[in-house]
Amino acid sequence: MSDPIPFRTLAPWLLATFGRPVHRIALDAGSSCPNRDGTKGRGGCIYCDVEGSGTGALREGKDLVEQLNRGLRRIARRGPNVGAIAYFQSYSNTYVEPQRLEAVLSVLEPHLASGGGPLVALAVATRPDTLSSEALEILARWNLKLPTWIELGLEVADDELLTRINRLHTVQDFTDCAARVRSAGLSVIGHAILGLPGDGREGARRTAQVLAESAVEGVKVHHLMVLKRTQLAQAWKQGEVQVLEPETYVQWLADFVERLGPTQVLHRITGDSPAEDLLAPHWSLGKNAVREMLAAELRARGTQQGSHAAPHGANQSRR
Repeated sequence: MSDPIPFRTLAPWLLATFGRPVHRIALDAGSSCPNRDGTKGRGGCIYCDVEGSGTGALREGKDLVEQLNRGLRRIARRGPNVGAIAYFQSYSNTYVEPQRLEAVLSVLEPHLASGGGPLVALAVATRPDTLSSEALEILARWNLKLPTWIELGLEVADDELLTRINRLHTVQDFTDCAARVRSAGLSVIGHAILGLPGDGREGARRTAQVLAESAVEGVKVHHLMVLKRTQLAQAWKQGEVQVLEPETYVQWLADFVERLGPTQVLHRITGDSPAEDLLAPHWSLGKNAVREMLAAELRARGTQQGSHAAPHGANQSRR
């Protein structure tokens, strides 16, 4: 029998939690962000394209009911008894009036697993500075009928870089928001990007430490990708931005995973993009290859997820 993989991955956790295979349905609710509409800034995060890291489906005229039904049909083709996660992905989905959030979530009602439907969980992507108490109360009520995850962007644990990449929130905003969400009984999935301009290997370690200290239940991490229709694209074309090679990324990723908490679930360890949208990097490796490289690197080091996690509650230095 092969050695167990030295980090926690999502698929086994989903199967153990829900007792069946589970897949996501990405949904676009037409939200925005405060660093796009002028409240805090303009243009959004420098790496984020005009679709807000989502599908752009609503802008293309597909309403939420149509998006959801199409996703459910796709998942149903995978076989019987397959569960679905409704994932509101694009932009900051709690950056709306409470009534709008209620209306958006109401499209899920006919499909809840408790009523015989396929939906087993709800995931809502947002920013740590756009989750109002009213929105959290709404999501806490939803958590009573459908396990609800808040996908919360940290990206990098450095306030100076958070300003330079135009996110325009702080590390403290993230840690405070994660604590509020967990206190309300919901799960937090923290997001991170390795290789952002000005954030090196030590930055990857620092970001993992913050995610571990925040005790988020899940983590999504990927390498920096330069997409068309982003602020980052021009800087890359001018030679001002370097992207990571797979071997370097796996080294940094191993450092990152070693510093997470041992029970945190890795929902993602690499990213991808449609070829027509991607400027760099162009890796020949798929997700499974990156996973195998990470496992091999950790085994070669004699470490595993959590091997270098800081003692709970320890203060970590950051700029």
